[in-house]
Amino acid sequence: MSLINVLDLIGTFVFAISGTLAAREKKLDIFGAIFVASVTAIGGGTTRDSILGATPVFWIMDPNYLIIITVAVAFSVLFKKIVAQLRTTLFLFDTLGIGVFTFIGTQKAMLLGVPPVICIVMGTFTAVLGGVIRDTLCNDVPLIFREEIYATACLVGGSVFVILHQFNIDDTICTWTCITTVIGIRLLAIKYHLTLPKLD
Repeated sequence: MSLINVLDLIGTFVFAISGTLAAREKKLDIFGAIFVASVTAIGGGTTRDSILGATPVFWIMDPNYLIIITVAVAFSVLFKKIVAQLRTTLFLFDTLGIGVFTFIGTQKAMLLGVPPVICIVMGTFTAVLGGVIRDTLCNDVPLIFREEIYATACLVGGSVFVILHQFNIDDTICTWTCITTVIGIRLLAIKYHLTLPKLD
């Protein structure tokens, strides 16, 4: 298993915890928690594969994703005090997760031969749509529609990957430049309270 695969599963785990926390805040039952955790963790990739016609979608071919989600829900329920204390750590893993998911989505679309701009969109969908579905199900305004710089970081990271690839840069460099760009923008935005302008 490659490092990217490991990071992908870690991102899935953290996103599933995020979904479980959202379900708890809305006082959903255990089925609701599992459902919300699942769509948070794999909703973006499922939407991507469905749009691109890449079926069966990725998690149907690899049960590790569902196992990871189940473990994440159980961990969140059994160790809720520990999870509450790990919010900073979870934020860092979430940021790492969106970087990896952006790369995975962008690369998958590129391998399927779709236009570059669509590759960037698919990378962003992979990273953020799970959170949009989570917030919508929980009757909250999705994070990417608020002030925080989140989806923008994914768009930039995906763009960097596509541009470097157009210049035939080594795949490893393209990969890690994409991931670190997303992470860097996200961390800088949080540290310096950078936001997108609101509409009046």
